[in-house]
Amino acid sequence: MIFDYCVIGGGIVGIATALALSEAQPGSSLVILEKEDGLARHQTGHNSGVIHSGIYYAPGSLKAELCRRGALATKTFCRQHGIPFEVCGKLLVATNPLEEQRMDALFERAGKNRIEVERLDASELKRREPNIVGAGALFVPSTGIVDYKLVCETMGRIVSSSGAKIELGVKVTGIRETAEEVTISAGERKWSAKQLIVCAGLQSDRLAKLAGIETGHQIVPFRGEYYRLPPNRNDIVRHLIYPIPDPDLPFLGVHLTRMIDGGVTVGPNAVLGFAREGYPKFSFSISDVAEYCAFPGFWKTIAAHLKSGLIEMRNSLWKPGYLDQCRKYCPSLTLADLLPEKAGIRAQAVLRDGALVHDFLFFQTDRMLHVCNAPSPAATSAIPIGEMIAEKCTRAVH
Repeated sequence: MIFDYCVIGGGIVGIATALALSEAQPGSSLVILEKEDGLARHQTGHNSGVIHSGIYYAPGSLKAELCRRGALATKTFCRQHGIPFEVCGKLLVATNPLEEQRMDALFERAGKNRIEVERLDASELKRREPNIVGAGALFVPSTGIVDYKLVCETMGRIVSSSGAKIELGVKVTGIRETAEEVTISAGERKWSAKQLIVCAGLQSDRLAKLAGIETGHQIVPFRGEYYRLPPNRNDIVRHLIYPIPDPDLPFLGVHLTRMIDGGVTVGPNAVLGFAREGYPKFSFSISDVAEYCAFPGFWKTIAAHLKSGLIEMRNSLWKPGYLDQCRKYCPSLTLADLLPEKAGIRAQAVLRDGALVHDFLFFQTDRMLHVCNAPSPAATSAIPIGEMIAEKCTRAVH
């Protein structure tokens, strides 16, 4: 059998793409291949669960537009399917004069991105969040929280009910494109499709190479390590509390996140990972490390971000350093408050010149589309990303 579409990857971007394809082309045949024993086992199932507003992203960029649309689409999807979510709002807290300057720039950017934002002085910040200190803050009321694993699994059930096949435990070992079709191999098993979409996250560059595409980038894993506060501190904040980010860094800094299960997490930091899918601390894969060490762009980006990288590594190994990042804006936290929580791993695309890829990165041939970088806020943006990919692929087929 030749399927109309094959999607590799059972994270939220892959499943949202499958959902968009099934809605755009009812009656078409579709198969989803996932190497794990369930959906959302990697980035989707290990993120902070935030429905982002899009305040950080360059006005007019694809990232900003997809995030704004995605936040609305995610909330609508959750309402339609009874998925719990909460629009609790977010405070971006400035703690020094430099961060106040950066806050001014973010306030202007929010207006250009059509995002509602309110500026708070120190006293109003204290009134709204008695346990938080700062020189001022930006309040973004549209930010929310949800369980993206549940969102992804719900999408998967919808796709299955429309006739698509979801094949679990399938580790792809070969991809071959011809003028008529793409053949996907997993050991002795094979599938053929008129159009292949690869949404493989942490393995995206490897599958692109397997398909014969020279991408010019390398996925480098970065661990995001979290702590969870004890239950008696779940009321420490009413909103999500974020620092004002450094615009020169790709990560948002350590923040306090209310979770949809009622808990509060602290994190993440951003440390170089030594295994693409090694979630326990001190996980190490010789092949993963050797691969990115052989890539010239890795050493260039390490050199460019050496100072911040060393600080992150120190704080990973020394809990008091991690705590200091939190106490800048939440001084009542103690070491005893930082309880173990699962880590996440971010697939960061790095170019040969050492530049970090901050936006979405796609490679398309006649019968394939590879999503090679889907950075945060990909979970928030998944529904419009899926619609955009589906439009590209259905146009290619027809």
